[in-house]
Amino acid sequence: MIRTYGCQMNEHDSERISGLLEADGMSRVDDVADADVVVLNTCCIRENADNKLYGALGHLKSLKEANPDLQIAVGGCLAQKDRDLITERAGHVDVVFGTHNVDRAVELLDHAAEHGPIVEILEATAREDADRFPSALPTRREVDHAGWVTIQVGCDNTCAFCIVPSVRGPEVSRAFGDLVAEVEQLAADGVSEITLLGQNVNSYGRDLAVARRGESAADDAHWCGERWTGDRRARPLFADLIRATGAVEGIHRVRFTSPHPKDMRADVFAAMAETPEACEHLHFPLQSGSDSILAAMHRGYTGARYLEKLAAARAAIPGLSVTTDIIVGFPGETDDDFERTLEVAAAAEFDAAFTFVFSPRPGTEAAEMTASFVDHDVAVARYERLRLVIERSSRAANARRVGEIEEVTVEGPSKKDPAVLTGRTRRNTLVHFASPTPLRAGTYARVEVTDARVNHLLGELVEVTHAARHRTRIPVTAG
Repeated sequence: MIRTYGCQMNEHDSERISGLLEADGMSRVDDVADADVVVLNTCCIRENADNKLYGALGHLKSLKEANPDLQIAVGGCLAQKDRDLITERAGHVDVVFGTHNVDRAVELLDHAAEHGPIVEILEATAREDADRFPSALPTRREVDHAGWVTIQVGCDNTCAFCIVPSVRGPEVSRAFGDLVAEVEQLAADGVSEITLLGQNVNSYGRDLAVARRGESAADDAHWCGERWTGDRRARPLFADLIRATGAVEGIHRVRFTSPHPKDMRADVFAAMAETPEACEHLHFPLQSGSDSILAAMHRGYTGARYLEKLAAARAAIPGLSVTTDIIVGFPGETDDDFERTLEVAAAAEFDAAFTFVFSPRPGTEAAEMTASFVDHDVAVARYERLRLVIERSSRAANARRVGEIEEVTVEGPSKKDPAVLTGRTRRNTLVHFASPTPLRAGTYARVEVTDARVNHLLGELVEVTHAARHRTRIPVTAG
C-alpha cells in the first residue's frame, strides 16, 4: 500500500513506486491491515506534514508489532529533509529514501529484509542518470486515460517560503527526445491527456540549451528538439515541447503545471494558442499582490508586471481560464500590503485560487522571520476577505459559460450522485451532467452548460465525440 502526501509530483512519484513494486511481483491491497509493504511518500510543503507522517507511523507501529514481517518505507520530500529524525522518532521504519532515488525502492526493501533498516538519501539527480527520473520508471497510473510526464526535477529559484530547492535539488531537465518518446508510448497505451510536470515548467530546457549551444553534435535534436537546432540560443525549450507533445498522434489534451510568472515568455503563450491540443488553462501563481511582499518572497516580479503578463496571455489565448496560488499573512504583511493583494486579485479575475494562510516551513528563509510574523487571527480574517473576492470572480467566470457547449472529458460518476457523470472542460472546470447510458472515463463529449456554481458547472449531454481508447486493466494474481 502507498499513501501519498502533497503535490502532483509526489503523486506521480507514487505511481512509479507502485509500478516498481508491481513489476517485482507485488499487488495492491485496499486495507493496510492486509499489506506486506507500506510506503509513505511524504511532503514537507503542506502544513503539519510531519504531524501527519508521525501519526501514520504511530498507527503502523502497532500493525508491525502484530506482523513483524511488515515492511515500512518512508520516501519523498520530508524523508529527504528529516532523514535522521525519522529513524530517531520511528525506529520501526525499515527504509528511508529521498526524492532522488525513487528508482531504488525495491532494492532498498530487499536490503532491509536481509540486513535490517537502511537510510539512503542522494543529494541530487544528474542529467546523465536518465533512469533515475521518475518518468523513466515502470508505472501504475491511477487514471487510465490521463498521464503525468515529469519534464524536470528540482528548482533554481529561491522563494523564501519554499523548501523545494532544498529537498528536490537544482533544476535538471530531461532530454527532449525522451519526453516525446514517453508521450508517444502513453498515447499508444490509450492515454489521450497528458500533464507536463515540473517545479518551474516554463524554464524547462534552458539548462540543456546552455550546455549544448556551442559546437553542434549529432544528438542535439534528441537533447533539445528539432526546432532548437535551427535556433541555438540559450533559451527555455518549453514552448517547443508544448508543440511537440501536442503533435503526438492520439494526444487530445496537453496541460502543464506549474510555471513561474517571472520566467513566463510570449513564446509559451504563442505555442498554447497555436497548438490545438494545448488546453485553455493557465495556473499562474501570484502569491501576493504587494510589491514589497513579493520582493521579500524573492518572486522576481511586481503586481503590475504580473498583470501585464496575464493580459498578454489572455490576448493570445481566447477563452483562457486562469487559476492561482496566494499566501495570506506572509511575514511583514501589513494591512496596505494585503489591500494590494485584494486589488490585484480583483483585477486578475481568477477563475479559481488556492489560498493559504502562511505557516512557517522549517528550513526556509521565511521560517526565520519570526519577528515579522503576522498574528494568526489577523491572517485568518484577511484570508476570509480574499476568499470572497475569489469566489466572486469564480462565480462570474462560470456564469459566462452558461449557454456554451463545452468539450468535456468524462472522469466518472459524481461522488455525491452516482447517477450523474462528472467531467472536466478544456478550461479545467468540473461539469456535472446526466447521460442516458454509462460512459467510460476518458470519453470525450460535448455538453451544454445550463447552470453555474462557484466551483463547478451543470450541463446537459449533447453528444459523445470520442470513445475512451485505453484498455481496462484487470488485476491478476499468480498462484
